[in-house]
Amino acid sequence: MSEEKGVEMSEIRSTGDLAFQGFLEYPEMRFPSGKFSFLAGPSGSGKSTYLRLLNRTAQPSSGEIFLGEEPISSFEVLDYRRRVLLVPQEVYLKEGTIAENFRLFYRSRREACPDADAMRAALDLCQADFSPEDETATLSGGESQRVFLAFFLSTGPEVLLLDELTAALDESTSKTLLENLKTHAATNGTTVICISHSEALVSEFSDYTARLTGR
Repeated sequence: MSEEKGVEMSEIRSTGDLAFQGFLEYPEMRFPSGKFSFLAGPSGSGKSTYLRLLNRTAQPSSGEIFLGEEPISSFEVLDYRRRVLLVPQEVYLKEGTIAENFRLFYRSRREACPDADAMRAALDLCQADFSPEDETATLSGGESQRVFLAFFLSTGPEVLLLDELTAALDESTSKTLLENLKTHAATNGTTVICISHSEALVSEFSDYTARLTGR
């Protein structure tokens, strides 16, 4: 199952009896801290649900998940979700400017919004070549996804969960984006877990890969 051994203090891991609603069962998995990891497997094997379990937007019917040495059930939910961020496939942008959407995102977190320079830095990291004052209505699907990702990255999460991040992107943009994210993760000690159906991307960018085979 694992392609890398050893326990790190800030890794995120789950026990071998982890299950969701009795129809999805997972083997023991460990994702080392500060690494760019992938979760691979066929459709229906429970990859997206596993990320939701890691983020506590879904609750297991059995088993346990740990962040470092602590079970994630011991953390206050909102504080935990600030540390372990799930970027969903669905993009949520309101009409208005990118900066206004940044402010809405941070208001939902009850945190101070970064300034325009920090917004631009996050957008650049996500291959989103836009000004914070640009309107979201002009963005394509792939552009909206990268702008949405910039909101999450700007918070500096400890763990970043990415559900099919490159599904709407061409090959060149996908590779550049993943190169940026991998460098950023290594520099900042961010643990990244990414779902992808592209074996080529997994092979090129993964530090560690866990694979699901089905139920």
